[in-house]
Amino acid sequence: MSPYLAAENLSMFGTDPWWLVLLKAVFCFAFLLVTVLFSIVWERKVVAWMQLRIGPNRHGPWGLLQSLADGVKLMLKEDVVVKRADKVVYVLAPIVAAVPAFMAIAVIPFGPADNQVSIFGHRTAMQLTDLPIAVLYLLAVASVGIYGIVLAGWSSGSTYPLLGGLRSCAQMISYEIAMGVAFASVFLYSGSMSTSAIVEQQHDRWYILLLPFSFVLYIVTMVGETNRAPFDMPESEGDLVGGFNTEYSSIKFAMFMLAEYVNMVTVSAVATTLFLGGWRAPWPISAFWAGANQGWWPLLWFVIKVQLLLFFFIWLRGTLPRVRYDQLMKLGWKVLIPLSVTWLMLVATVRALRNENHDFADIALYIGGAVLTVLILSFVVDLFRERAKAAEKPAARPAVFDPMAGGFPVPPLPGQELPPVPRRRPRRERELVVSGGPDTDRDGSLDGKEASDG
Repeated sequence: MSPYLAAENLSMFGTDPWWLVLLKAVFCFAFLLVTVLFSIVWERKVVAWMQLRIGPNRHGPWGLLQSLADGVKLMLKEDVVVKRADKVVYVLAPIVAAVPAFMAIAVIPFGPADNQVSIFGHRTAMQLTDLPIAVLYLLAVASVGIYGIVLAGWSSGSTYPLLGGLRSCAQMISYEIAMGVAFASVFLYSGSMSTSAIVEQQHDRWYILLLPFSFVLYIVTMVGETNRAPFDMPESEGDLVGGFNTEYSSIKFAMFMLAEYVNMVTVSAVATTLFLGGWRAPWPISAFWAGANQGWWPLLWFVIKVQLLLFFFIWLRGTLPRVRYDQLMKLGWKVLIPLSVTWLMLVATVRALRNENHDFADIALYIGGAVLTVLILSFVVDLFRERAKAAEKPAARPAVFDPMAGGFPVPPLPGQELPPVPRRRPRRERELVVSGGPDTDRDGSLDGKEASDG
């Protein structure tokens, strides 16, 4: 076995008593709920600050109970069921969307597995469970959650929710490929798919420094996976009224909103685990404090990193406008997937050279040669492309555009020109109708009559 492969030690999982497993499961559930309640208030406060508004300030101190009040309000609203809806699927769709969002947190480590904490006299790891393929479990759970959105749009019996569900499905397919490739780079460097082993492999350097492009790639794809702005096309109120949840109300609508924010917390926790050192303290603290990664302190560092990523979600929503759907698909298929596959090949080449004991100079030489070759080929291709465009005959002049051809005025498309505005007739050639007759004062008839009378 290669020395770069991580040794997975999962023996500390599965030995806790049933009540301790239940307690840890309740903690994971409560952690997600409390983080969601805080994130909703924080989002409204931050966006209000960015837009020079006050934001929520009525419920609780500094408005901190606003999200709790919103949840109670939604629960007390009338639960309307659409007449043409498929009742069974219509009711199950919010549950299918919300449950997988909670399941992903089960394999996220909140602290080191070997440095266990004491809970009511029992030593246990700060993680519910772990698997040899824990990251694949995360991808599978995230893929199941999309079924709730698709089924919600289909079961509503309405056009706009159906379009929103189809958009979300296409968006998930487009961005999950690049997300999986970004994960593969982490697998190559860590030698494991276990979340606890991946965090252990970041003891000297976080993967955001070793794999910066993988981190950027995952950040873009996680925004697309969670249907957040600027990729919130399944909920675009401008062209879909409200998207897949248009026909939902009361507690069902609240469950969709809960699933969205829980997914935000989950993908932020995954980014923290795979790229930001997980529960490890940042460098200045870990260098000067030996006990920073012991006891309950790792939970604090983990929460801080997750909250910083949640702030990134909020900052995007308050800064960037919504993209067009064709731009969304083009980014996923024509940009992210080719770049992710190229980056994966580069990472695999570097790992193979390191496993064969090549020094860093050789690796840098090979990578530099490959990059230089790609740049030269790109330059040659662009040169011949420009020559081909110059050799083409100039296009024929487009016909004059008639803005009234369809019976009503329309603006010209790119490449079309409006016809010139006709010159106005001279004053004596114009005839104005005033009170059903000619304007004798302007056309000179009155002057002629007076001249004849005189």
